[in-house]
Amino acid sequence: MINVNSRRNARIRVLVVEDHRIMAEGLVALLHARADFDVLGWVATVREAIAMTDQGHPHVVLMDSRLRDGTGAEAAASIHRCHPEIAIVFLSVDDSYDAMLAAMEAGARGYLSKAVAAAELEAAVYGAADGDMLVSAELLATLLNHQQDRRARPVEAARRLSELTDREHQVLELLAAGLNNREIAGQLRVTYATVRTHVRNLLAKIGAHSRLEAVARAGENGLLAPPTGGLQPMASLN
Repeated sequence: MINVNSRRNARIRVLVVEDHRIMAEGLVALLHARADFDVLGWVATVREAIAMTDQGHPHVVLMDSRLRDGTGAEAAASIHRCHPEIAIVFLSVDDSYDAMLAAMEAGARGYLSKAVAAAELEAAVYGAADGDMLVSAELLATLLNHQQDRRARPVEAARRLSELTDREHQVLELLAAGLNNREIAGQLRVTYATVRTHVRNLLAKIGAHSRLEAVARAGENGLLAPPTGGLQPMASLN
């Protein structure tokens, strides 16, 4: 961290981590134009980012979220673990909550859009070097809520799985295998009307509007087990 009162006497060392050459060279040129900044250069991979950080000891790292050999979050986590004093600011086109949360969890001080104005970027570098957290309280609260929702997904998936009967689960797996209602009826040795009832019930429990959506949601939530060589008819189940 550079004390704000000593900024005039200390240049801010900046490392750019960006896998697109034209973007990286533009950032380097922009930062080089400011006498307060000492730009160490740019790198395009997680490995290079870690190595250059160890060698150059930057005050601020401008980090892209996607690199040639991994993610910016992976690079940031490694850098933050070894050098917690270094300020990491993400500069990315990915404005999803998952991307922002990954950056914050990796130790980033801020997360900026690549559409940001040059003056805002320069201000962010100054602020990060001075120890500022470049995330508003409102956005931080939103990210924390998103984190809680994300952690609750496995619990919700387990709840939905527990609500399916054995027969409904079996029908779901047959739907995932590509069978239609009549084929499922033949496979399970039940009537077509019975299969339609099972499908209607499992759609409601999963919260889907179609069989395709049900299979997609089941897969996303881990409700479908990997194939084990096919299902056998279970005539004893209703």
